[in-house]
Amino acid sequence: MRREVAAVAVVAVLASLAGCTVTGEAALPDDGSLEVELDVGPQAEFVDAGPDGVRVVDGDDWTLPQGARPAQNSGFFSEDASPDDLVAVRSIDVSWRQIRPDRDGAIDRQSTGTAQDMSFDALEAQLSEPGDFWMRIFASGEDWAPQWVADDCGVTTYGPDYDGQSHLPIWDECVWGHLLDTYRALFIDLDLADDPRLRFVYVPGAFTWAEFDYEMVTAAVESGDLDEQTYLSWYAHAWTDLVELFGDNAHKLVFTGEDYPWGPFDAADDLLAVQAVDAGMGIRTGITEPSNFHLSEAPAYGSHIQPDGHMVVDESLPIHSGRFIVATENECFTDCGYDTSDPYYAVRQANLKALQLRMNWMYVVPGPSYMSEYAEHWDWVRLELGQTVETAPDAWAALRDAEDTFWADDAQTGPFEDESDWPSRPWVRNLERWLVQVDEPGSVAHRTDVDTHTGELEEANGTAHEGLSTEAAAGDTGFVFEVDPRFAAAVDGQQVVTKVTFLDEGSGSFAVDSDAGSSAAVERTGSGEWRTATIALPDGGIGTDATRLRISLADGADDLVVRFVRLIPRG
Repeated sequence: MRREVAAVAVVAVLASLAGCTVTGEAALPDDGSLEVELDVGPQAEFVDAGPDGVRVVDGDDWTLPQGARPAQNSGFFSEDASPDDLVAVRSIDVSWRQIRPDRDGAIDRQSTGTAQDMSFDALEAQLSEPGDFWMRIFASGEDWAPQWVADDCGVTTYGPDYDGQSHLPIWDECVWGHLLDTYRALFIDLDLADDPRLRFVYVPGAFTWAEFDYEMVTAAVESGDLDEQTYLSWYAHAWTDLVELFGDNAHKLVFTGEDYPWGPFDAADDLLAVQAVDAGMGIRTGITEPSNFHLSEAPAYGSHIQPDGHMVVDESLPIHSGRFIVATENECFTDCGYDTSDPYYAVRQANLKALQLRMNWMYVVPGPSYMSEYAEHWDWVRLELGQTVETAPDAWAALRDAEDTFWADDAQTGPFEDESDWPSRPWVRNLERWLVQVDEPGSVAHRTDVDTHTGELEEANGTAHEGLSTEAAAGDTGFVFEVDPRFAAAVDGQQVVTKVTFLDEGSGSFAVDSDAGSSAAVERTGSGEWRTATIALPDGGIGTDATRLRISLADGADDLVVRFVRLIPRG
């Protein structure tokens, strides 16, 4: 293998199937390749409500009914396939120097390469391995790019970046023209873009880790070599160049930049990620691990903060059509310079954030991502990625108040022109997916300190108060939820259960009220632990004409803290 990582079995992926999730129970056939069943349901038995209408288990409950299946165009990807961890899509990485050492030469399929302290096998060798793949061309680094490019274009490099590397100015029209020619020679002339095994390509191939941050752009501006007009002029055509080049396969392109980058052009570069997406390509962020920070207002993903602090996602955007890649990378929890004393919490919140943004692909590294330690949670994530409101196996809301410190800086105005645009700034309410918690008289949810986290992974991640509380003394005796009408219509006529994760403190029961009546009561035991109750709703509790629920305290009950609510059709 091209990297010094733990050996894993080779995966032979059946390209005709749309899903890309694998099971850990595959067997080696006679030819030595690994046949992988892609259409795999939940690996854990579903926790149902039982004959009494309520069943309570300790901790979080991520189970789904056995009929749940992965969405099309979704799954886990990594450097190497790992069947035991349900990772079926491996990487093919090359450097620009490796595949185009000579200006007028064809793509070099036999030479090896290096970038980011990684060694790459020859392109031919990597392509000969079985299985689906994604790709990166490490292009901008001084040691990644062919020397003839710098000589021909007469450019200097900028840096060093945080990994000690210097980079060519990819915005230089001469450099960009040569790189575009290489993309054409590799993906079009060799028909690689048409290869059904190629799931997607990170573009443009700059800068550190081929992630399009603005460290080198800022360096060029500060040196006096780059101005706003020159940069924006290049940017205006760069992504349409690639989209036009890939044609019908443009949906395989994934822009690696972000909204509101730390760039040198003030508001002029705030929404450039939207411009890339609007050109007709997918998008990826590499930093959902600090799950409270920076990605609350994320226009390229259609996510916007509302005046009440909730986030809504515009699913009508083409990026959420199911055709494009909407990706993130969740592997840096006790790695990449991060650390946490509670990796389960960090993993859980990062994945909830990714799903709130409607991601369909997720980069993982099985060990650092804690996939075996939290296997039931990761299996739920696998079955959630890429689902639409009509196909999703559940709708959910994670109740919380969290501080997005990116927006605590008054210099970051974004779309918030006055205080009325977001009165609680920088506090964001909940992570929600087709189930929205609503404050109204008698059902206002209150912040609580029972589960508070500050500076998780890094200081910028701010403070998060997990769970919201009733306040019976003030007349707030429950939580109201509105169900997305599309989800309600999709489950109309089915029996639905609610899973409520609550802090088992105090005394007195609670129930779930719906238009069709109330559920059985959930009794608290005072254990002081987080527990999850699976509660059967009455027939017709959720449907086309029933889109509202309330978790209600019994008369005289102590206040209740709720952290997570899921609605699950049982069929």
